[in-house]
Amino acid sequence: MSSSSEEDISEKNLKDYEYEQYSDLKKGRIKVKYSSTVYRCPYCPGKRKQDLYYKDLLHHASSFGRSTSRGVKTKAKHLALERYMKRYLDGQGHSESAKKSECTSMPYGDKKFARSRRPLDVPVPFEQSKKSESTPTPDGDHPRRHHDVRGHSEPSKKSEHHHLADGDQEFVYPWMGILANIQTEWKQGKKVAESGSKLRDEFLRKGFNPLKVFPLWGYRGHTGFAIVEFKNDWAGFNNAMSFEKSFEVEHCGKRDYYGHENPGNKLYGWVARSDDYYSRGFIGDHLKKNADLKTISAKEAEDQRKASKLVSNLTNTLASKSLHLEEMKNKYLETNASLNRLMMAKDTMLKKFNEQIRMVQQKSHNHFAQISLEHQKSTQRLEEQMKRLEQREKELQQREAQNETERRELLDEKKMVERATLEQKYADEKVLKLAEEQKIEKEKLHSKIIELEKKLDARQALELEIERMRGALHVMKHMGEDGDMEVKKNMDAIKEDLKEKEEELENMEALQQALVIKERKSNDELQEARKELISVSVCLSTLMCSF
Repeated sequence: MSSSSEEDISEKNLKDYEYEQYSDLKKGRIKVKYSSTVYRCPYCPGKRKQDLYYKDLLHHASSFGRSTSRGVKTKAKHLALERYMKRYLDGQGHSESAKKSECTSMPYGDKKFARSRRPLDVPVPFEQSKKSESTPTPDGDHPRRHHDVRGHSEPSKKSEHHHLADGDQEFVYPWMGILANIQTEWKQGKKVAESGSKLRDEFLRKGFNPLKVFPLWGYRGHTGFAIVEFKNDWAGFNNAMSFEKSFEVEHCGKRDYYGHENPGNKLYGWVARSDDYYSRGFIGDHLKKNADLKTISAKEAEDQRKASKLVSNLTNTLASKSLHLEEMKNKYLETNASLNRLMMAKDTMLKKFNEQIRMVQQKSHNHFAQISLEHQKSTQRLEEQMKRLEQREKELQQREAQNETERRELLDEKKMVERATLEQKYADEKVLKLAEEQKIEKEKLHSKIIELEKKLDARQALELEIERMRGALHVMKHMGEDGDMEVKKNMDAIKEDLKEKEEELENMEALQQALVIKERKSNDELQEARKELISVSVCLSTLMCSF
């Protein structure tokens, strides 16, 4: 690799590039181990092709990573290689006896954890503990560097560390992180430290989004440890891993914490796993009490089961809704057919009504024509009779020999004729007035017929609207069984509209009934007038015939 390409990465981005290389090594994209004892540096293929033992390759990676004469990229790659070997290979090329001796003295089988050879169960005097008050302990009984946070004194099936694939690692669930080396101080005989809410706010500002930070307290006060709780979904898992990555990038991870004799004032943190869960002390007790263990693959399988169950429930619901929709469709078709029948009945009734109105109008016209013809005949007869009387008067005037009695009779007869003529005139005027009134009544009747047709159409439209609203209300009742408040509000609104429409229909029916009664009354009056006119005409005809 040329020096110009290495200069592209500054010291500031060294940790990020180191983490990228570390991720590639962890995922198996870069091969390091070729057999149980043979290792090769993947970043020096041209310079060092020879096979190396675990310790030699680890020394090579450490020297290259801390060299001041190497490029930034080369240093980052070898630091990542060193970190990967310590965490995942961890002396797998050693002899079986070396493994056994390391397992009994180190929590992870790594040399850097062999800080103290004193047994874990040897208590520390109170005076010695007080001297190291700046170094937090998990339970308040032993200094941190002499006490494993998991509380292991020897390997067991539960707590023994295994190098598993990412999907098979057991994490504490809900996802939790562990904070170590929280600085404490003595106040009134107790150890105190900053509050969990302050730490939580600090992690919130960094974007890790913890739910809360729970400090662990012992009988001497703050233990220097705290539990960070994250959401139990995948976003919470990503936040927890980012939380761990941020500490690892700063070399403040779990291995860094156990790899230093003096951790200083730096805060250390990591994601809680099975070894933390099975540890003795306050951390293990808290995790056992408030959480469980779960692998990533188990979490994915659980989510898959939940998703499958949800899909199954949604499928069943969809089938039920489809069946219900089919039923509603059939009911709609039935209602539509019923409405079509009502429309056909309405058209038939309207045609019948129009035919009856036409027949009534025709009868009225024929009757009026007959009355007019009879009136003309009566007038003609009266005129002829008047002419005959005048002629007779002339004859009587010419007859000088007629006596007074005949003259009086003639005068009386003349008066009667004049009176009859006057009555005929009155009758003519009455007939004309009656004809005019009949014409007006006919116009009114025609207007009423048009109005009745409009109201009949409005009534039919209103009845159809009521039927449609009743069908919609019936549909809403079925849909309202699912508990939708919006549907119930629509049902109430439709009920109010339906009630108003029904009241309007009742008012319209009452008005129509009143108009029908009024029309019948007018027809009765017209018939009475016609009868009276006919009787007058008959009387006049009889009177004329008597002369």
